[in-house]
Amino acid sequence: MYRYILNRLLLAVPTLIGAAALVFILMRLIPGDICVVRLGSGSSINPAAVANCHAQLGLDRSLLLQFVDFIVGFASGDFGTSMWSGKPVSQEIATRIPVSLEIAILATVVAVLIAIPLGTISALHQNSWLDHVVRTVAIAGIATPSFWLGIMSILIVLDVSHLLFGAPWMPPINFVPFWEDPLHNLSIVILPALTIGYRYSAVTMRMTRSAMLEVLREDYIRTARAKGLLEQLIVNRHALKNAMLPVVTLVGIEFAFLIGGLVVTEQVFNLNGIGRLFVLAVQNQDYTLTQALVMLTVAIFVVTNLVVDVLYAWLDPRIRFA
Repeated sequence: MYRYILNRLLLAVPTLIGAAALVFILMRLIPGDICVVRLGSGSSINPAAVANCHAQLGLDRSLLLQFVDFIVGFASGDFGTSMWSGKPVSQEIATRIPVSLEIAILATVVAVLIAIPLGTISALHQNSWLDHVVRTVAIAGIATPSFWLGIMSILIVLDVSHLLFGAPWMPPINFVPFWEDPLHNLSIVILPALTIGYRYSAVTMRMTRSAMLEVLREDYIRTARAKGLLEQLIVNRHALKNAMLPVVTLVGIEFAFLIGGLVVTEQVFNLNGIGRLFVLAVQNQDYTLTQALVMLTVAIFVVTNLVVDVLYAWLDPRIRFA
């Protein structure tokens, strides 16, 4: 197992280098110049000021030297300084990642708590009215845009609070870490977490149902039933655990995506997370910040896939890693 984990970590190195090269090239292909953006658009920009800005940011050097500096800095944990704000990139990310990470964790928990029980019930009662209800809920979640769900959830909270308390209420938008004020923190993140959790539970629900239906038709399930084992024992110990392999894969991918892919949701709920920072970095052509965010996202995907692979061996003892 340890040798397998070490091999996977070593294989992650070329993946990270490839992602770094790709984002480095793509950012340079985007039309525009960050120095022009910083100095202001128009014909009155002094070319000498632009050249001085290029020298300060290191953009006057060759692309090869810029890429080498980027790789060396990333390997040493130094992501550089934001070209737009002038702040260290690590500081920019550190102030935003707690929001995205907390929402991603809570949304994943909500999605799992909704999807696995309902998907299992749907499979156990195939083609019944329960199955049709669960499938309708899942299809509705897949078909509904995330921004619409966010807006509707905000309107529902406003209407319900107005009916109960006589005035509309919404939680404050200033983010506070959980360890400083748990109630204040949860009042901010619970609504986006529920919205995102339902949205992503829909796909997981469908996957759970399909995997359970496939497992329930296996010979060892029929053998367990023929031996007279309790149906609950068959489902929990034999069927559900074996059906979790594709579900765990999907949940892992969704979790990694949630870290930096909540651009629309963060805009709707006015949250300063990684997704919003990603958009601002690309809009401002902030090379160093964009490159760091992409590498962070790739690293999260690599680690998540490794954790999922390790979970395979726990869910199915027949799986062994060389």
